[in-house]
Amino acid sequence: MTKTVDFSKYSSIKIGPILEVELIEEIQPLPKDILLIGGANNILVSDNPPELAMLSKKFEYIKLEDNLLTIGAASKSGRIFSFCKKHDIKGFEYLSKLPGTLGGLLKMNAGMKEDEIFNNLLKIKTIDGYINKEDIKHGYRFTDINTIVYEAVFKIEQGFDTEKIASFASMRKNQPALPSAGSAFKNPPNDYAGRLIEAVGLKGYRKGGACFSEVHANFLVNEGGASFEDALYLISLAKKKVYEKFGIRLENEVIIV
Repeated sequence: MTKTVDFSKYSSIKIGPILEVELIEEIQPLPKDILLIGGANNILVSDNPPELAMLSKKFEYIKLEDNLLTIGAASKSGRIFSFCKKHDIKGFEYLSKLPGTLGGLLKMNAGMKEDEIFNNLLKIKTIDGYINKEDIKHGYRFTDINTIVYEAVFKIEQGFDTEKIASFASMRKNQPALPSAGSAFKNPPNDYAGRLIEAVGLKGYRKGGACFSEVHANFLVNEGGASFEDALYLISLAKKKVYEKFGIRLENEVIIV
């Protein structure tokens, strides 16, 4: 079963072709040449990507069982946030300002500042069964997850923190409202990608409809009609200029497909 997806509307950066995407209805092995996507909030899709797949709504659920929080990997961050707020569960407040599906959030250990999805994680469910958090290499915006995650189980700590929501909202004020794929690059150790991009003169720099935002230089935004080629040119240019001036190799946070 497939689903027709127009990535110029579906993806957060509003760039990409119309494609037939395979829907995964059950736990099963996938061919290695098929790429799994979630909410397309941090991906840049070319006109000739590999075959794509996504989890169906069968994996969109949230359950409280045995004092544990069990969430299907197709569940959207907004729904998880609302559930945790309703049930006074802390540790997921940042999801109020972080779009995506659970699978994608887990894959990149998404978060804001010191709050990240792995903090409360106990285990993930894959085709090979459950894998404990301790057996997954992870760090800042990184995991070594290389298989499909169908479900995750989290510990429950009571005390939803409404003050944190205001803090996260304040952090988002310096981020552009235009379509983007979030941060273009990971922050290097002891530095900030936005500062480096600005330092090489690329803040506000445009190519076609794409631009390094004048609000925050590490956000590659679509000002209207941006193409994959426009965005890829700017990503490559920033890497080149930052390395030439600072000797720092910027690492993509946006996933190029």
